[in-house]
Amino acid sequence: MSDQQSVKSKDGLLDRILNRIEIIGNKLPDPAVMFAGLLLIVWVLSLIFAQFSYSEIDPRTSEAIVVNNLLAPDALANFLAGMVTTFTSFAPLGVVLVAMLGIGVAERSGFINVGIKLLLNNTAKFLLTPLLILVAIVSHTAVDAGYVLVIPLGGIIFYAAGRHPLAGIAAAFAGVSGGFSANFVPSAIDPMLQGITEASARLYDASIVLNPLNNWFFTSLSSIVVIGIGWYITDKIIEPRLKGTEIDGDPSEMPQIEEVSSQDRKAFTAGGLTMLAGIALLVAAVWPEGSALRSPQGEIAAFDAPLMQSIVPLIFLLFWVPGIVHGYIAGTFKESRDIIMAMSKTMETMAYYLVMAFFCALFIQAFGDSNLGILIAMKGANFLQSLAVPGSVTIVGIVFLVALINLFVGSASAKWLLISPIFVPMLMQLGISPDLTQAAYRVGDSVSNIITPLLPYFPLVVVYCQRYVKNTGIGTLVSLMLPYSVALGIIWTLFLLAYWALGIPLGVQSSYGYPA
Repeated sequence: MSDQQSVKSKDGLLDRILNRIEIIGNKLPDPAVMFAGLLLIVWVLSLIFAQFSYSEIDPRTSEAIVVNNLLAPDALANFLAGMVTTFTSFAPLGVVLVAMLGIGVAERSGFINVGIKLLLNNTAKFLLTPLLILVAIVSHTAVDAGYVLVIPLGGIIFYAAGRHPLAGIAAAFAGVSGGFSANFVPSAIDPMLQGITEASARLYDASIVLNPLNNWFFTSLSSIVVIGIGWYITDKIIEPRLKGTEIDGDPSEMPQIEEVSSQDRKAFTAGGLTMLAGIALLVAAVWPEGSALRSPQGEIAAFDAPLMQSIVPLIFLLFWVPGIVHGYIAGTFKESRDIIMAMSKTMETMAYYLVMAFFCALFIQAFGDSNLGILIAMKGANFLQSLAVPGSVTIVGIVFLVALINLFVGSASAKWLLISPIFVPMLMQLGISPDLTQAAYRVGDSVSNIITPLLPYFPLVVVYCQRYVKNTGIGTLVSLMLPYSVALGIIWTLFLLAYWALGIPLGVQSSYGYPA
């Protein structure tokens, strides 16, 4: 049996499994509708459970937990009166929008896209795979740029280098989506998840404060792990399997590598130097012991240091200014209005997030006000304590539970908004910090992205493959990506456990235990 026939025989089983998953997943409501429904469920449950007494102690009051009936007239009146404030004060909302305003300018000016092309166009053949995965990982900074730029470029570059284009697409897909939570460069996903984690942690400890870069050290080193796994699997497993797969696409329809113009190179150089100058100015500003960016005690990484409170604005500026410089020199920006339009277009892409955030903010507020969250957390923590399960086993369980949920709910923020109000307080009760719980979530959220057809970009990746191999289907793509998913799930989880065992900081102002 040829390699191609072997792949096809496996695809039959995979297609049946994936079709079943797709049917089940398609029955789930839209995340925004899901949170609206959960809000109604919380109201009803608060009415029911408010009728009972509980022995569990609320750590915030040191008294027995009391479930509040949210359908009582006073509670409903307060809900309506505070609805606007609940939405506008939702922690992830402002940080995500501010970060995206800067990143959006850098992306729409061409600064990020030209940088990616220059990296991939000037690479030795034997380093093609690891650099492609590295660029795919860094592309998370521009949110969806990896899906629409790096993945198709992976096929183009491998094809131009005489390698199988589907292997290039698979490697890029593994970096963009399978390594979604690995990145050397802070991006909008960091403050987004941190904001959700902090809001959930405050259900247990109202005074807790988390840093937006609380997982940055871990995600940076995770990039090396993802690159190593992706490099080995691409070169040693995927390409050998594709030797019998004929490239039968129409040559005239196969995309080609676009040359980066001299003007774009000049613009990118200017933008890059601007970014480096900005970083240098920041270092110079924070270096003196009496710097206004330090805490009153002279510390840089303290929670009350203005520098730490300015992480999101700094992300905005370090992409916004270089993006403007690049745009004017490249000609993509001709007047100030073009910059504003770029920011406006970026906000248009955030419209769905705003709708989802509205319902989610109301749900989390109601969940906290009802005390159902703290009740579930305390009961769950007591149950886990009775099992005497080691913390490492609990973390592994979180990773694989999230990976399973990810097959049905594709949005990273939607999943975390859904499950963090339960898991974060529960694990805090067991002495596990929100920083560690979030890191475990990020691993689980990444590893199964590449094998679920419910990922919004999954059909697009199939189309990229069909440019080279016409009969590529969902099963074909999943059979290519499954080795990455399994390897990432096992090795990345072990890496997290080893990282924890060695006591390496997860990020800025992070901890492993609670209280820290």
